[in-house]
Parts: sequence; C-alpha cells; structure tokens
Amino acid sequence: MAAIIKCVVPISGGKDSQACLKLALQKFDKSEVLGLFCDTKFEHPLTYAHVDKIGEMYGVKIEKLNNGDVTTLVRKYGRFPSDAARFCTDELKIKVGKEFYKKLAQEQGQGFEVWYGMRTGESSQREKRYAGIICDDVMPPHLFMPSKYPQYLEKLGVMIRLPIVDWSTDDVFEFMGDELNPLYKQGFDRVGCFPCLAGGDFWKAKAFEHDDFGKNQRIQVVQLAHEIKKNVFTSQKWARKNLDLMVQTKRKTKTLQDDMFDAPCMMCHI
Repeated sequence: MAAIIKCVVPISGGKDSQACLKLALQKFDKSEVLGLFCDTKFEHPLTYAHVDKIGEMYGVKIEKLNNGDVTTLVRKYGRFPSDAARFCTDELKIKVGKEFYKKLAQEQGQGFEVWYGMRTGESSQREKRYAGIICDDVMPPHLFMPSKYPQYLEKLGVMIRLPIVDWSTDDVFEFMGDELNPLYKQGFDRVGCFPCLAGGDFWKAKAFEHDDFGKNQRIQVVQLAHEIKKNVFTSQKWARKNLDLMVQTKRKTKTLQDDMFDAPCMMCHI
C-alpha cells in the first residue's frame, strides 16, 4: 500500500522551495513528502537538471506537471506578464497546483500540508502580506490567497504552511550550503522562468546576455514583441536603450525600479 502523503512542497528549482523540501524531510518520512514542479516551458536547462538532482539528492518523488507554456499565454493575452497581470503564474502554477491538491486529497482520502517558500525578507510587498505569520502557522488555502484558492480545499484537509517565512536570504544560503541551483553562483538572485518576463528589466537583460540559452530566449522574446507589438522592457531606461531590438509602442512610460525584484512572483521564485 502506498504511503499517505503528508506534505507537498511546490518547487521551482530555487533556493527557498528547496529549503522547504529539506526541512520537510526533517519532520516527515521521505515516503510522506512529495515535490511538485509546475513546468512553464521557460526555465533554464540548468534548472530542469537541478530539479531532477533534487529528487535524487533527497530521495523524494517530484511530480512534474504542465498546463501550457509562457509564450503561448503571451500570444493569447497579447501582452507580456507584469506585476499587475501575472497570468503565467495563475495558469501555469496556481491552477495546476489547485487541481493537483484536490485530486491527491480525494485519492488518498485525507489532506496534507503544502509548504511554500515565501519569506517576508524578500520584498516590501511580502513583508506586508505575511506580517504576523510565523513558521508554525497552518492556514486554509483560501485564507492564504483568497482570490486564488477555493474553500473546498480546506474541507479536503489541505492546509498551507510557510516554514521559512521569517528567514533571511543569508539564513537560506547557510542552510542549503552547496546544494543549490548553479545559476546562483552564476550571478542570479532568483530562479524560475529565465528570464521572468514580469520581473525587473536589469534581470531580463542579464539573462538575455548570459549564455547561449539566454540569447536564444532573447530571440524568441523579440519575435513575441513584434507579434504583440509590445516591449518586454517596462522602464524608460531599458526601453530606450533597446530601440533597435524591441518593438516600441506609443504609450506613457514610467521609470520603475529596474535593478531588483521588489515584487517577486507569488509562486515562480519560491
């Protein structure tokens, strides 16, 4: 008889979700823990390889699911994702997770905890959003994200926990040591889509110039920009700098803080 899953850890290949998985294995047996990787078809090859390595390293199963890809969604909505329109996260991460949690709870006849790697120290938005939450708190999904998760998940026994909510970035790196995605050592602060099209312009440009994969991503994004007649860069500085490569649209531009992720994606960078 298969073991009952008591903890699901959504992973992105990044440090915070990996830290949650490592912590879960200190509380639960390996057979009771399940990793969940929602593939956006837009990650770096090193991230895909690292997700496989995590499963081997910790001896846990990692369920891999996919509900489409980023480029198809960009064409569908006629725009690039942004802080105000994270349709990529909604459709490729949250929707997939929601359906998976429901199915798993129904199949095994009981619920489980979902451990997310959100931290208050990541951004001012998250500091405000998770103020008052401690690492041992468990909460119904619909209270964690009222507009994203239905109440029936609580009835099935699915609960949310943020086990590293009060950890600093240094805490995570110290806890993980040399077990992390190699992209961190290559100068990237966050791991997820490569690049995150809703993230800061500095990091998009850095990814586009990083290696052969990044350069191919840039070619793909430039083509998308021409198709939808929108610029992937959102700040005046970067849009002006890349007039020769990116489609320019007649719109009011505003200067954004483009050298950091002040509002990281809800799911993609955990």
